[in-house]
Amino acid sequence: MTKRSRTRQLSPEEKRLWSHVARHVKPMQGKVLPPEPEPEDKPATAPAPQVTAPVSALPPLPPSKPLMPALAPVERKTLQALRRGRKEVDSVIDLHGMRQEEAHFALLSFLHRAQGSGYGLVLVITGKGGAAVSSGLFEERGVLRRMVPHWLRLPDLRHLVIGFEEASSQHGGSGAIYVRLRRRRGSR
Repeated sequence: MTKRSRTRQLSPEEKRLWSHVARHVKPMQGKVLPPEPEPEDKPATAPAPQVTAPVSALPPLPPSKPLMPALAPVERKTLQALRRGRKEVDSVIDLHGMRQEEAHFALLSFLHRAQGSGYGLVLVITGKGGAAVSSGLFEERGVLRRMVPHWLRLPDLRHLVIGFEEASSQHGGSGAIYVRLRRRRGSR
């Protein structure tokens, strides 16, 4: 198997963007910043005539509807029942120790399977994360603890997730999340 060389060249816009990004970071020791790309001359064209409509002639905008319902917290009675041991979660997934990409995929698969099984409340274990060993830029810990709530808020999960809440201490406390799932359409 031979390795292919990269044949695609960066466009002038990509070069300008990369130059802008590179100017705002400190170069590694022994490295220099790339030179600023030359602005490309655009062919002279006659400007297109601009047609403007009077402001009063524009139709009024329709009232905007929310595209998706807001996330709702887990009900107080459900949380109390979970804390007192009178209610159990329907299923559990442990993402603790996974990398972000595999955890995201595992979470999506788990939520789809749980909804397909008719589950209403699941537990997602993220882990609490530990204290960073050093204060380096990329030494941050507890990534899944921060990212899972972000993923649960994403628009592409709204058809699955009603809401979520930090778990009680017997289920992992701040290292776990209760997730309420929507019923699958057509199942009652």
